Amino acid sequence: MSKNFELLQQAEIDVDSPSVAYGRPDSLSVGRIKKNKGGYRLGTKLEDRIAGEESYKLVQNVFLLRREAAPRVVVFAGIDSGNGCSAICAQTAHILAVQRLGTVCVVDSNLRSPILPELYGVGNHYGLTDSLLKQGAIREFAKVVGPDNLWLLSCGSRASESQTLLNSDMMKRRIVELRKAFDYVLIDCPPLNIYADAVSIGQMSDGLVLILEANVTRRETAARVTENLRAAQINILGAVLNKRTYPIPASIYNRL
Repeated sequence: MSKNFELLQQAEIDVDSPSVAYGRPDSLSVGRIKKNKGGYRLGTKLEDRIAGEESYKLVQNVFLLRREAAPRVVVFAGIDSGNGCSAICAQTAHILAVQRLGTVCVVDSNLRSPILPELYGVGNHYGLTDSLLKQGAIREFAKVVGPDNLWLLSCGSRASESQTLLNSDMMKRRIVELRKAFDYVLIDCPPLNIYADAVSIGQMSDGLVLILEANVTRRETAARVTENLRAAQINILGAVLNKRTYPIPASIYNRL
């Protein structure tokens, strides 16, 4: 039995579930979103064929093929830091947008280490924290970053002052407003093993996609985090086992 299999099993995540995705090593590294004649596209590091296939499966199984009502506000949170959670969130949002399934807003609630503005190549001077401290429609704080139906609500200019606001009544009201303003809202949160932000925001959402890193995330940690999420009555919609290693060189794997 592989360590990766044991990791998911120990976390009580059904390894036969179609909502479990496997990403290639380094396949979801952060890269800029570039613009060409056809519009915006994900940078080459995010366009890896296998990573795209797994993100597409995640879109299908989390947003399209569920028997119950499809979730519309979804939190993406890794167990540990540096496991590619922000890039997975961004790629999933991009696939939803290019499929023309509706309007999509990516929300950067990782106030301590925001990555999404750099990924999209935009500024971070106006965003989520500003919306929590000021009046105005939520779309006034967001910006179009890809196709005309893909928006980014960056963490904002006053992130260092506003971490306590993520668990505030104003945050709850803004989540309600986001749900009304966009068809899909994907929220990138900081690691569950370090901060409680994802739990607080997860309770305001329709569920959470859990990001694990192969050969790095400890089984005991995964089990404890999963137990805490269920105790908080947060629905785990799916899991991504990212940076999975392969027994053959990447140059050969890419030709298969």
